[in-house]
Amino acid sequence: MASYRKNGSRWEAQVARGGVRSSKTFATKAEAQTWAAALELEISSDQGGGIPNKTFGDLMARYAAEVSPKKKGCKWEQDRIALLTREDELASVNLRNLNSTHIAAWRDRRLESVSGLSVVREWAILGNACAIAIREWQWLKVNPTTGVSKPQKESARDRLATQEEIDILVENLGYQKDAPPVTISSRVGASVLFAVETALRASEIARLRWDQVFVAERYAKILGGKTEAAKRDLPLSSEAIRLLQQMPRTSEEVFNIQTSQMDALFRKARGRVLIKGLRYHDLRHTAITRLAKKLDVLALARAIGHKDLKMLLVYYNESASNLAERLR
Repeated sequence: MASYRKNGSRWEAQVARGGVRSSKTFATKAEAQTWAAALELEISSDQGGGIPNKTFGDLMARYAAEVSPKKKGCKWEQDRIALLTREDELASVNLRNLNSTHIAAWRDRRLESVSGLSVVREWAILGNACAIAIREWQWLKVNPTTGVSKPQKESARDRLATQEEIDILVENLGYQKDAPPVTISSRVGASVLFAVETALRASEIARLRWDQVFVAERYAKILGGKTEAAKRDLPLSSEAIRLLQQMPRTSEEVFNIQTSQMDALFRKARGRVLIKGLRYHDLRHTAITRLAKKLDVLALARAIGHKDLKMLLVYYNESASNLAERLR
C-alpha cells in the first residue's frame, strides 16, 4: 500500500511492495496517487508473471548476447540485430504493446531497402527470438510474427546499373571527381563508384578502415562479415585507388558513413533522378558482371568472397546479346 505525506507545499508518495521501494514528490496529492497506483500495478504485473516493462530492442539485445553466440552464423545475426536496434522504430516498441501490426510495419519498411529474401532471413531471427522470449524468459505471451504474411521469396535479381545511371546518381549525390568528398552525401556518391569497382557490399564499404588499405601493394584486407569466405584480400583497380586517395582522412573508417546513410541517401537520389528498380546491392551485381570480363572464374570468386562457384551465377548477369558480341 502506498503512503503519502505533505512536505511543505508538495506531496511525497512512497511505494513499498514486493521488495520494491520507491518515492517521488509531486505538486498535488492527486498526482502522487496516480503515480503510486501506476507503479503498484506495474510491480503486480511483473510479479504475477506478466510481460516486463521492456522494449523489443531489449529483447533482441538479450537474444544477441545469449542465443546468437551459440550459432554458426553468429556475426551475421548479431549485425542484423544491431541494425534493427540502432535504426528501426520497432526496437522502441514496449513489449506490453507489441503486436502483429508492428511486425507488418517493420516488414514494409525493410522491403523498401532490401529484397524479400533478405526480409525472410531477418524474419526468422525475430520469430525465433520471440519464441524463446515466450518459452524461456516469459517476456511475451504471444509471438507477434505469427499471423503476418511474409514477403514472397523473389527469384535472383538481374538488375544492373547502366553507366548513365551511375553517372547521374553520383552527380546528384554531390560527388565531384576533382574535389575531396567532405559531405556525407558526396561520400555516398564516392561509395557508389567504389562499389562498382570492387563488388564490395555496403556493409563492407562502411566498415573499411585505413589500416586495411595497402595502396602501394594495390589491395585491401576485407575482414569478413556474413560468411568466412568474405574475409579476403581484395585487389584494387586504378580507379579504386584513385577514389581511396581522394577520401579525406578524418576518421578510422575510409568512407566515414553508416550503411543506413548509404541506403537512405541512395534511395533519395534515385527518386530525384527518376531511376526505377535499382538498389544499392545491385551495384555488386554490376561490378561482378564487369569483373568477369577481366578475371577468370577462380580469381573472380576469390576477389568477391565466394567459395561456392554456383553463387557467381546469382551475381553474374551479363545479357545473352552481350555474350554474343564477345563470340564474334
